[in-house]
Amino acid sequence: MVLSITDVVKHFPVHSSSLRRNRDVVHAVDGVSLEVRQGETLGLVGETGCGKSTLARCITRLFDLTSGRVVFEGQDISRMNARHLRPLRREMQIIFQDPYGSLNPKRRVGSIIGDPFAIHRLQSGAERKRQVQELMELVGLNPEHFNRFPAEFSGGQRQRIGVARALALRPKLVICDEPVSALDVSIQAQVLNLLSDLQQQLGLTYVFISHDLSVVGHVSDRVALMYLGKIVEIAPSEQMYGRPRHPYAAALLSAVPRPDPRAGRDRIILAGDVPSPVHPPSGCRFHPRCPKAQQRCVDEEPVLVARDGDDLLHATACHFPIAVTEELLHATPTIAETERVIEPELGSAEALSELRDTAEGGTR
Repeated sequence: MVLSITDVVKHFPVHSSSLRRNRDVVHAVDGVSLEVRQGETLGLVGETGCGKSTLARCITRLFDLTSGRVVFEGQDISRMNARHLRPLRREMQIIFQDPYGSLNPKRRVGSIIGDPFAIHRLQSGAERKRQVQELMELVGLNPEHFNRFPAEFSGGQRQRIGVARALALRPKLVICDEPVSALDVSIQAQVLNLLSDLQQQLGLTYVFISHDLSVVGHVSDRVALMYLGKIVEIAPSEQMYGRPRHPYAAALLSAVPRPDPRAGRDRIILAGDVPSPVHPPSGCRFHPRCPKAQQRCVDEEPVLVARDGDDLLHATACHFPIAVTEELLHATPTIAETERVIEPELGSAEALSELRDTAEGGTR
């Protein structure tokens, strides 16, 4: 087991312009537990603002945890100080989403890719240049472009630079934080194929974060679905896409385009909006939008466990999971007073917008 996280929580304080002290927090990640095995790709998918990127930064300790436990390679790094954490950072790296914002435009590419060697005081001089050029060739870049600036490369090439930098020290775990979402569709496949080839060649383990279900299904061995700071379903990719058990998973998958336009599928349209991460609903956080919700969903939070007939690798956080023969055609919530639950104590549309901006800023 490369990575194990248990009940990880990360809250961000909500800053207010008023003189009155604001004790509200954004529940970005709220009790997430996951395991990542050697050599696999775990896909982490969910809507913008659900906490995917925040969880990635908690795993790598770029964010301190509010509570919970992160164990990497058998070592608990949850509260480890910077000095002891430094050697472990060589073993886990992140490929960031934005290939334009993650590279310093004033520095040459060779210097950017060589930063890990400089930070960890490894190779220098001619040897560092040789290894940087080898990395550039490994990710499909021309080693002769060592002295160019990022602005001289296309978006896809810039992302390859980010991949080369992440792989410089041969890490065991790589967090891919939406690595293709900022790229043209024609370039996405090239970067995905590159990541797959590098995984096989170097024995890498990936946590692949995306909001694109098609991409996640293509690259992942297992898929974890996140909603409002919690994992609501996790399963092998074939089971998640072939037999989703959580109503939220079924609704999202109903919108995934099919290669055959003649293959009909009823689109499930969810009612309402995502609730505020500052004042999340009680019980199951999806119940204000769920067509299967009952009073138990309001009163009791479901546990992420294997449900009726599922194997242990397929866990769902739902009191009333979708049966094999069941069709979820009508996505109208069944719990009364839905609007009151969705927008608790917000006061105005402006307040709701401000809270969502805060949440997106803290959880992207």
